Amino acid sequence: MTAVLVTGGAGFIGANFVKSRILDRWDSRSVVVLDALTYAGNKSHLEEVEDRITFVQGDIADLAVVRDVFDRYKIDQVVHFAAESHVDNSIADPGVFVRTNVVGTFVLLETARAFWMAAPFQVRPEFKSARFLHVSTDEVYGTLAESGTFTESSPLAPNSPYSATKAGSDLLVRSYFHTYGLNVVTTNCSNNYGPLQHDEKLIPTVIRSALAGRSIPIYGSGENIRDWLYVGDHCDAIQRVLDRGVAGQTYLIGSRNEWTNNRIVRAICEILDQRVPRDDGQSYAAQMTYVADRPGHDLRYAIDPSKIESELNWKAPTSFADGLQQTVDWYIRRYR
Repeated sequence: MTAVLVTGGAGFIGANFVKSRILDRWDSRSVVVLDALTYAGNKSHLEEVEDRITFVQGDIADLAVVRDVFDRYKIDQVVHFAAESHVDNSIADPGVFVRTNVVGTFVLLETARAFWMAAPFQVRPEFKSARFLHVSTDEVYGTLAESGTFTESSPLAPNSPYSATKAGSDLLVRSYFHTYGLNVVTTNCSNNYGPLQHDEKLIPTVIRSALAGRSIPIYGSGENIRDWLYVGDHCDAIQRVLDRGVAGQTYLIGSRNEWTNNRIVRAICEILDQRVPRDDGQSYAAQMTYVADRPGHDLRYAIDPSKIESELNWKAPTSFADGLQQTVDWYIRRYR
């Protein structure tokens, strides 16, 4: 019996994907989660489905570990989330990002090629439906001015060590399709938000700092713009690409939902004001504090998801108001 391998399945998006797939549609599939359980991975994220998956703690850049997983569980699908993803950390220690994001992706691709293919463009009969889905980010395209959007034809122009390593991994995936005929698809998503996100990210940081009575840090002027995508919607889009995407193609996943950091912080504060008012009656917005900007901080990201909407009939269903309220409520329960 074959199995699907989810790398980074104990992380934010990966764990949401595994749980939603197991609970909604993968009852009959064997699911193997491979995660190194570094600072961003937490096995407790999978407690709800731990008796229905196989969990392997290991490094995707370790060829022996990856080969053993493929051989032991007869992997015929890979959904590749595993990555170092925090931009600030990539500025401080870029080597870790090169190892995980570039070398790790190469090890997975090379192992998949060896197991699934007899020769370039010759797939082994037992793996004729095998597929490798690579999850990436809109940050590989660099920054936008006040207008315009990223599309699948936008040139790669990464501005941080993190985004550069993700761009490198995207190109490796592309090369394995054109050189070997490996059945790959790539998705590039906008900023995700929702339950299980690591504390270091913007929305959890805002909520945690507000509830603790500390300053809410905002980089620079707070006018940087991001396109926000609810994690559950992202997981559904990944499944759609896994099922219906055309081999060798890239699909941008976004929700046409641009907000400045200032607006999103104030929106969170308004929800907190309603849910858990401060004892002094003031708004949590009074805790907003501007700090030195991040080096190389991109001004604006925005995705045009027309391709996945028209070709795969997917569109993000969750409104930002609903998604943000659900997210804030989840973190209130976590932090109080």
